[in-house]
Amino acid sequence: MEKLELLAKVLERKGFRVALCETRAEARELLLSEINEGETVGIGGSVTIRELDILDALSEKDCTVHWHWLSMENAFEIRKLAGNSDVYLCSSNAVTETGELVNIDGTGNRVAAMFYGPGRSIVVVSKNKIAPDFTAAVNRIKELACPKNATRLGLDTPCAKTGVCSDCSSKSRMCNVMTVISNPPGGRDFYIVLVNEDMGY
Repeated sequence: MEKLELLAKVLERKGFRVALCETRAEARELLLSEINEGETVGIGGSVTIRELDILDALSEKDCTVHWHWLSMENAFEIRKLAGNSDVYLCSSNAVTETGELVNIDGTGNRVAAMFYGPGRSIVVVSKNKIAPDFTAAVNRIKELACPKNATRLGLDTPCAKTGVCSDCSSKSRMCNVMTVISNPPGGRDFYIVLVNEDMGY
């Protein structure tokens, strides 16, 4: 927990709103307390958010959820709706100890919605996603997160077959859009929830 506490202080000095949670169950309850009844909730492609098992509880709050993982046939339209929701839930591929959120996307919908579109963003970051610096963060994403996600999605990429990034030119390539959020986006309620468990990739 000490590493998370140090990171929380760094993020708070930058102006981020930050919460520390010991467990994913605690994080789940915190998210539900932050989401009002009847709000629209967008969710980015995120194993971390899926592991919070929050959908039924959002339904009980009469929230409309826009998550393309629930209907891949309409994924394009759902991504657009998610990007204009009242609140957007996602994770970050990596967060540096100096307080930068580093992300890589295939289509860019998740990273765009993190900092523009929805009324507010809640980013859940588990302890396994902390990296010492930017280079380590990018390496973590390309060597761990992207191969695992490519395998999960059954993509026809070299990393899905070998587990190693080869900076490919595959049509299914996931490493197309990279963003770094170094400070809270202007005019946004940007909430980072740090969780002292390993979650997602």
